Amino acid sequence: MAVELRKGQKVSLEKKGAAPLGEILINLNWSQPKKGLFFKRAGIDLDLGCLFELKNGAKGCVQALGNAFGALDQPPFIALDGDDRTGEATGGENLRVNGLHVADIKRILVYTFIYEGAANWQQADGIVTVKCPGSEDIIVRMDEYGSKLGMCAIALLENQNNETFSVEKIVRFFKSHPDMDAAFGWGLRWVAGSK
Repeated sequence: MAVELRKGQKVSLEKKGAAPLGEILINLNWSQPKKGLFFKRAGIDLDLGCLFELKNGAKGCVQALGNAFGALDQPPFIALDGDDRTGEATGGENLRVNGLHVADIKRILVYTFIYEGAANWQQADGIVTVKCPGSEDIIVRMDEYGSKLGMCAIALLENQNNETFSVEKIVRFFKSHPDMDAAFGWGLRWVAGSK
């Protein structure tokens, strides 16, 4: 079973009794344009990442750009598995959140951006799935396609009573990391990065 969120809809991850929240998997999958015999279109390289804010005030991002892959067993307790540059990996890209440290995390803004390829979100047809033991999968479709902006804030996870997270569908497009940062009040300093 799965729950598909509407824009602005918020649900909570369920936890079983007194047991701690398990590992949360945030998966991004997208499609590649078909290549024909007479034309070849460039593929789309979507990158999954997140902004995080910890309860101790620490803030930052986890993403392949700049090799900021994070860590599960130490702050920020969020890690990116790898960088799928083609969209052809069946597992897509995955962020993992250590549910044992939910009390240390204030909020997580999950985003994706087009590292290479045209800003054609309809063609990419991105889907984010949030999986957590004991909860139904939460599906967030990137189903607003009109934007030519290359960055999309997808979902916001917020701490609830230091026990679980709420998940809200955002799907808002931005020109750059700093623009998205400003819209959500993170206050990070951004510099150009590479991978």
